[in-house]
Amino acid sequence: MNKNVYVVLHDFTPVGDAALKYAIYLSSHVNTEIRILHLIPSKADIKNAEAKLNQIIAAADKTSNIEITPLIRVGKIFDDIGKVITEEKSQLVIMGTHGMKGFQKIFGSHAMKVITSSDIPFIVLQENTVPKELKQILVPIDLNKESLQIVNSAGDVAKMYNAKVCIAYEKQGDTMRENQMKNRIHIVKNKYEERDIKCEIVKLDSNGAYHKKITNYCNENNIDMIAIAYHTVSLLPQFEMFAQTLITNEVNIPCMIINSKAASVSYF
Repeated sequence: MNKNVYVVLHDFTPVGDAALKYAIYLSSHVNTEIRILHLIPSKADIKNAEAKLNQIIAAADKTSNIEITPLIRVGKIFDDIGKVITEEKSQLVIMGTHGMKGFQKIFGSHAMKVITSSDIPFIVLQENTVPKELKQILVPIDLNKESLQIVNSAGDVAKMYNAKVCIAYEKQGDTMRENQMKNRIHIVKNKYEERDIKCEIVKLDSNGAYHKKITNYCNENNIDMIAIAYHTVSLLPQFEMFAQTLITNEVNIPCMIINSKAASVSYF
């Protein structure tokens, strides 16, 4: 049986440790090899990086059936991570984010630049995120076709961990859009039910910022993961605040995110 490959991005900081802990949790439920990726500026740094990664692996709290290997590449974070992920044939990337601090508030989250370098799903979490049993996944859907591109990936994770999917949508301002949204949501629900995935529909009020309503609902209803497709018409996608705010949410919920492509067909 072939193993899944999960790539963990590690920058030798506590958020890298948090990403590794979460990857180990995910891997305890499936047949997975974890590869810890660290990029270095030149070959002269290989020996030092190897020593640090091996020390991290040795100290990791893991079960005996999980294989963790170091992965060191010469390159730049925004230019080469996508290439490495493709080369390694990874099914999932787990990374930590330092949040929107300092210049990131002006120039956008660095995490978004990494995510948009690849078509592979990412799970992004924060230093204070604690791995726990995955019981509920919130999947926000909107009237853009691109938002549907997360449906299958979220369903795969839900199926793997026997979790329930909460399909969330925002109340629309007029009857036509509300009916369009309801039709879309029920199609998604039917697709999940065809796969024997537990699901329910969650309608969020139309007042207030959408990202805030999502995080409030997650906090009040013990949601364990948010799953979104990142899509924007902005020329500078790192300025898209909706996705950035969710991956750096104040309640430290992991966020699965996939870089969507312009949709002209169904993505189920």
